[in-house]
Parts: sequence; C-alpha cells; structure tokens
Amino acid sequence: MTPHGTPLDAAAVDLGDLGLEGGARLLLRRALDRVPAGGEVAVAGSDPALVVHLTAWCRREGHTVRPAGPGDAPVRARVRRSGIAAARWAGAERAGGPEPGRAAGRAEPHWGLAARGALVEAGGPEVFFPVVDRDVVWSDLAPRLYRQAAAAQWDPWTAVPWDTPFTLPDEVEAAVVQVMTYLVENEQAALVVPARLLVQVHPHFREVLQLLAVQAADEARHVEVFTRRALLKGDVMGTSSVGGRASLTTLLAEPDFSLAAFLLSVLGEGSFLSLLSFLERHAPDPVTRRVSHLVRHDEARHVAFGVGHLEHRAKADPRLRGRLRAAVERRHDALTGTAGLNQDVFDALVLLAAGSWAPEAIARGWQAVQRLRADMDEGRRHRLARLGFPDAEAAELSLLHTRNFM
Repeated sequence: MTPHGTPLDAAAVDLGDLGLEGGARLLLRRALDRVPAGGEVAVAGSDPALVVHLTAWCRREGHTVRPAGPGDAPVRARVRRSGIAAARWAGAERAGGPEPGRAAGRAEPHWGLAARGALVEAGGPEVFFPVVDRDVVWSDLAPRLYRQAAAAQWDPWTAVPWDTPFTLPDEVEAAVVQVMTYLVENEQAALVVPARLLVQVHPHFREVLQLLAVQAADEARHVEVFTRRALLKGDVMGTSSVGGRASLTTLLAEPDFSLAAFLLSVLGEGSFLSLLSFLERHAPDPVTRRVSHLVRHDEARHVAFGVGHLEHRAKADPRLRGRLRAAVERRHDALTGTAGLNQDVFDALVLLAAGSWAPEAIARGWQAVQRLRADMDEGRRHRLARLGFPDAEAAELSLLHTRNFM
C-alpha cells in the first residue's frame, strides 16, 4: 500500500519521499533481491528526481527501467532485475565455516583477508602467505588457549610489588641481575620467533594467529619485567656470552613452522618452566619471586600450544618425528664448538640456591642446580614421549638439547 492506501503490485516498493542518494537504494535492493532474474519491481515514491536517478542507478547496476504509464499511479517506474547481479556471485565460495572446527583444510590465496565463513566473490587479488595448510599450524587447543591467554593478561606495573622494601647483599643482588640479564636475552628470542611465525600464517586460521600474537605480547612483557628487576637496585646489566647468543640464533634460523615451535616451545620454553620454578623457589626477594611466578604461567601456555600443535601434526604426517629428530641433531652439531651456558649464569644460580657463601651452603646450591638440570631433562623426555618418541630415543634427544637451556 502507498501512504494514501492505494494498492501496489505484489513485487513493489514504496520509497516515500526518500531519494536514491538518501537511502532509497537500500529499499530498492531489498525488493529486487526478492524477485528472480527477469522479474519486475514496481517503484513508487514522491522524490521529484526519482525516475532520473533510478535510470542512472539501473544502468550502473545492470538492471533495466521503464517509466510507468499514466494509468500506473502511484507507480513511478518498473525495474526489471538483471541476471548480471546474480552472476556476480555465481563463482563465489564459502571460506570454510566461522567456527574453529570448520576451518578449511587449505586456505586459498584469493580468499585474502576475507572473514572465515564469508561468501567470497570470485576473482580479486591473491594474497600470499607461506602457510596455508591447516595441519601445518593447527591445534584443537588453540581456541581455548587463546581465551585463557586473553583472560590472563597482567599489567607489569601493577601485578608486581615493585615498591616492596628489601635489601640484598651486593653479591646476591648481582646474581639476580645476572640471571635477569640472561632471561631478557632468551625472552627476546622467544618474542621474535612467534612474531616471525605469525606473519607466515594465512589469517583463515585466526585462532592460531591470535594465540601467536598474545604469545609475542607475553614475551614483550617478560622482557620488560626482567629488565626492570635487573635495574631495580642499580643501573648495570649482567654479561652475555657468545655461546648463549649462538644458541638463540639457531632458533631464529629455523624457517619451518612446526620445527621452530618444537625447538622453541617444546624443548626451550619447556626447559624454562623448570628454571622459573627454580627461581620462584629460591628467589631472595618478593619481586623476583612474583616475576618468576607470573612468567611461568604464561610460558606454560606456550608449551601447551607447541605440544598440542605437534601432536596434531604428527597424526597427519607420520614423517614428522624424523624431521624433529633431524632438527635437534642439526642444532646440536651447529653448537658443538660453543661453551654452552654462560658460566656467570651457572654461578649465579648456585649462589641463589645457596643463599650464602658458606661452603656447605654452596654445596647445597650446586646440588640444587644439578637437580634443576635433571628436572629439565625429565620434562623434555616427557614431552618427547607425548609426541610419540620411544623412551630411549626421547632420552637421547633430550641430552642433545642445547646446554644453554633455551
């Protein structure tokens, strides 16, 4: 019905006083979507320029229009829907489904940045991402881990009791500074690797991108708090050894997504879980204790994703374990000539566990660091066993892991 109560055709739209550039085209498109190609929509409206603007719009859209005759009032024009508009989407395809479980097995280059589950118009530019296969990056844990990570973000300025008064002997404070310097160095590598992997992955696998982005944010925060603790009582950092930097450089050199995740998260960050527990247990002050606790919880998520991803990929690629072994051996061979863990770091860990310079205390501290190494080895072997390595092979590969821990 028109505003005057005059009946219109069944396929009709009354635009009232709206002009096409004032929103009327939305109503017109809606009416045309309800008729098949070749069907007509009767258009009524009081805008004086309606027919002129309607003619130009139909020419642009591919439809045809004819003015209404004298007896058609209140109809001003009739628009015949063209098949061109429908043909525009004839080659369109769904980019998988929006839910995590319906991510496509392969993300097509022409999907580009289309939202997962969107109807993607055929044609358009192709966007190249090196990683487009679901099994190369996926873990069913990714959506849940991302939700956990997003909910567990903490503020370095408020989550740590920086203003808590404490005083340590100079040599103990120097040991803390040395360990913090070492942690900064390693966390910077742990920041660069997920950031580099992130830009390789097709955004269709958004949960993985989200998780890697949060992981990079975690590491950036870890660098901040370790640096701040190192400088809390002074303005000088500790030492950085050639062997330590060489070990971390091998992580940056691994281009393969799964192998990089294996070396960094499963072996390196997995070993750091033991180190952070050690530091929390033997921390000589509340700030060091709190920082170690917060970072350990973040790192546990990173390790969980690495293990979950590799468990998923191992099911799809029975040759994966051979490639993982080769990556460990290749890294070991590349580091054969290096000194391993910075001696200053080792000595600092002994002193922190000892708590004093008394010979019997140093003996306890030295034993505690040996237990730390044993805990790291046990954790690596456990994670390797989860990936399907037999116990003997897992033990062998764990022993080949870098002496720099990460």
